Amino acid sequence: MAIIPKTVNINTRKTLPRRTILRGLGATVALPLLDAMVPGFSAYSSASAAARAPIHRFQTFYVPNGMAMPYWTPEKTGRDFELTPILEPLAPYKNQMLVLSGLKANWNMAHAGASGSFLTGVTRGGRNEVEVLADISVDQLLAAELGKETQLSSLELSMDPPANAGACTANLSCVYTSTLSWHGPTEPLPMEYNPRAVFERLFGDSGSTNRDAREARLKQQSSILDTVLEKLSGLDYQLGAEDKHLVDSYVESIRNVERRIQKTEEQIDLELPEFAQPEGAPVDFEQHVALMQDLQVLALQADLTRVITFMMSKEQSPRAYPEIGVPDAHHPLSHHNNNPLIVEKMSIINRYHAQLFANYLAKLAATPDGEGSLLDHMTILYGAGISNSTMHSGDDLPVLLLGGGAGRLNGGQHIKYADQPSMANLLVAIMDKFDLPVDRIGGSTGMLPIDGV
Repeated sequence: MAIIPKTVNINTRKTLPRRTILRGLGATVALPLLDAMVPGFSAYSSASAAARAPIHRFQTFYVPNGMAMPYWTPEKTGRDFELTPILEPLAPYKNQMLVLSGLKANWNMAHAGASGSFLTGVTRGGRNEVEVLADISVDQLLAAELGKETQLSSLELSMDPPANAGACTANLSCVYTSTLSWHGPTEPLPMEYNPRAVFERLFGDSGSTNRDAREARLKQQSSILDTVLEKLSGLDYQLGAEDKHLVDSYVESIRNVERRIQKTEEQIDLELPEFAQPEGAPVDFEQHVALMQDLQVLALQADLTRVITFMMSKEQSPRAYPEIGVPDAHHPLSHHNNNPLIVEKMSIINRYHAQLFANYLAKLAATPDGEGSLLDHMTILYGAGISNSTMHSGDDLPVLLLGGGAGRLNGGQHIKYADQPSMANLLVAIMDKFDLPVDRIGGSTGMLPIDGV
């Protein structure tokens, strides 16, 4: 049996900060993930290697108004497929890409069903403007478990202001076209489009990612919570049963905030790029996208959340793209009646969205995470809830998975399904890749095989 030298104190060794930085000689160098950064590390413990298992994160990147399908779908299947014009910007990440063809939307109700069922898999929603009904979405199923380890369980982001009232399509609530995320059957989650609000949610109103600014804000929050809880503790004897129940519920909400602060305090030593609090949403679309992407990378890098849902635009988006030579409004253009010239115009927008997505992937790939990058340890669902938008078709959805999936995705393939499995079956498969198996999601009928060859 090996003898451990008495001079080594393996029980009290302090864990290094997760992202220790070496500063000196005018340079800043990030250390790779070391055993000593793992809580409970012991140089003589065989458990240390197992503790280095990468953190698996999930993201959705949604694009609206369908796709110019002739410019999207690769002709060949398997590993010998060639990238189409829309997919060409993703060429650097082809080996981590799974193009999935032949999937069918679960709720084929124009634009409302496209976004309303994309992550929920529901076969129907509300039937009028005021009936809001779907089901818990896959991002929130994952957030319920992955969020136990982070300050925020999830982020829901969009490039458009929310529109959660009124009718937007087929006389159904605008909720369906403005969000993908549902906390429950009647609980749609609003999407945030203002970078300033996103920053404050991540770092408070500290004005910067600077450590001193974050620490000062945490101390202020902790002081306020202590005062509130102290005052509430003296109310018990004055309250009736019903009031006591309300106060108990309120206290639990405060405790949830307290737990978030404690989690943040544990992460205070994280070294982050210097990032000033944004003033608001830039007028320029591409600058706005880049800013939102930077905030998402920061959130993942600091492990503030492991689940993000992002809408490039809401369904029925009328945004024009004169910067790429398409001054036409996107939604009317998507109803192209299969006119080849208009379909080609549509493809230019689709390719532009893919390029913006590729810019984000480059940032993830350039961000170290353990023994790889953030991209290596992510499963990203990219696509739309409509294929040929002229008829609001829910057949053959344009969908792909991208990222290393923390070693769980067998990328570099185009898989075409012949039996029109539902999008919900893919959602079940995603849960399985996170070791969180479920019997069903929405209208699923089984688990989609996504390993390919």
